[in-house]
Amino acid sequence: MSTPTNLRFLRIAITLQTLAVFVQAITAGLLLSLPGGGALHSAGAYATFIVTLLHLVVAILVWRPGGGSPRPILYAGGFFVVTSAQVALGLAHVKTLHVPLGVLMFGMSVVQLGRIWADRRTSVDATA
Repeated sequence: MSTPTNLRFLRIAITLQTLAVFVQAITAGLLLSLPGGGALHSAGAYATFIVTLLHLVVAILVWRPGGGSPRPILYAGGFFVVTSAQVALGLAHVKTLHVPLGVLMFGMSVVQLGRIWADRRTSVDATA
């Protein structure tokens, strides 16, 4: 079972990931309305990629040495693959897939964030 410290690291990673994807939606709007918006969206893409990779590493570390569930690794790994595809689609300017995939990514991240928070509350209730 995951310790509260391990869950804290996982919560931080998924929260950062969700924020990064949300900021990408904002910079996508700036891309359409400002001349320098493309640079902001590009920088956000790099940041999202790095945060998603960090989330995958944290999920692995929570599972293996921490004795937690391997389930978050499946989500983090899948999200990393989707993020890589999203970057490739953005670089290729395939907006018909890039935009809906971005919306899906935000939804997926919010759902996983809710799961991690719910897992934390369950762990706290069990120890009380």
